[in-house]
Amino acid sequence: MKIVFTTKGKEMDSMMDARFGRAGYLLMYDDDTQQHIVYDNSESGNAAHGAGPLTAQKVYELKADVIITGNGPGDNATATLQMANIKVYVGAGNMKVSEALLAFQQAKLTEIKL
Repeated sequence: MKIVFTTKGKEMDSMMDARFGRAGYLLMYDDDTQQHIVYDNSESGNAAHGAGPLTAQKVYELKADVIITGNGPGDNATATLQMANIKVYVGAGNMKVSEALLAFQQAKLTEIKL
């Protein structure tokens, strides 16, 4: 399973970014290999309008199964994620990525029904 986290940094001990569309980075963790890859999200974050849909499109292109963030995506981004069948979990805004992963694995995050 591929899990994308919205983050402020590039490591598993980086803080989560509560924002979806304007998150600094997207950290993709592969549950099978236990490896992660980081993608700079500044292009979407610097967009005057439409940051959420741009980020949702990027998550789709990464072929993610799940996205974990602090707050949920907006309506336009939600529509994109819904079409791609990507599950969205919220409530990780004040955690490190590693803590958010553990919370997800322990079913302590809230799934947003798209």
